[in-house]
This record gives sequence, C-alpha cells and structure tokens, in this order.
Amino acid sequence: MHKKIVLVSFILIMLCLTTLARADANPLLGTWRLKSFVREVAGTGERYNQLGDHPDGYLTYSSDGRMLAFFVSGDQPRPRNEPSDEDRIKLHKSMLAYGGTYSVSPGKVVHHIDIEWDGRRVGTDQVRFYTIDGDTLSIKTEPNKSPVDGREGIGILTFERVKGSYHNEAT
Repeated sequence: MHKKIVLVSFILIMLCLTTLARADANPLLGTWRLKSFVREVAGTGERYNQLGDHPDGYLTYSSDGRMLAFFVSGDQPRPRNEPSDEDRIKLHKSMLAYGGTYSVSPGKVVHHIDIEWDGRRVGTDQVRFYTIDGDTLSIKTEPNKSPVDGREGIGILTFERVKGSYHNEAT
C-alpha cells in the first residue's frame, strides 16, 4: 500500500511540474495592451498607422489554448446616442476583432480563427512572428491583405504586458 501511495504522489508531482513547465514555456500567456499597429505596404515599403496614431486594444493568450484580439482606432467615433447607420459603418471600419485557438513555438504563434468581426478569416490560420523584450511584445504578420483597407503588406504590432488589474466585486 505504501508503494502505491508513493507512486501516486510521484505521478501527481510530475503532472504538476509538467503543467508548470508548459506554462513557463509559453511566454505569450496573459493579456497584452496594443501600443502601435503599423502597416508596411508590399512593394513600396510605405508605412502608416493602420488604426491611427493612438490605437487601443488587447491581445489575450490563455493557458487553455484560446486567444482573443480586439483592436480599435484611436480615432474611433464615440456616439453619444444610438449610432446612426453612417456611424455604425465608421465604427465597423475602426476596429478589428477575432478569436480562436493558438499554437505557439519559439518566435512563432499561429492563430486558428473560429470567430471574427467580419467573418472573412474564419477557418484560417494566421501566422505571427513574435519577440518579447521584458514586458514588450512585438508581432509581425505574414504578408496579407489588410482587413481595414485591402492593401497587401505586413502588420507590425507592439504590445505591453497588462499587469494585475483584476477586481472581484462578488462578495
């Protein structure tokens, strides 16, 4: 009986260590706040701010293998009342959002899209190349057509790690 307890304890410890090792092996885990979103046009090298000078948004990677991205332009309209159809068009054109699962390897993450703001990329794999320097995440996309303006190029995004802002109001 003692050998079984030792064996079960050993297995449990190994499972916990494996889980911790996997979590440590994924430097993307957590939430990142968008700081810049530059688009570089293929062929010309022209660079411009895809979502204006002050974009906002979040990119989240969870330990269960899910990811979510939600970005808005710093110039996004802020209607005071129910938006008109014209306002809705402007609002739609000033955001990007998608989610799904992800696969990560050193320097590369693939977003497997299963929901998206306009549906064009649902069912696709979006390859991203990343580097992390402290609390700064830099991502470059593979060449693609911009979902905002349709121009061929790459996206160059910079994020800052979000730290400790959880509030549990349920008491």
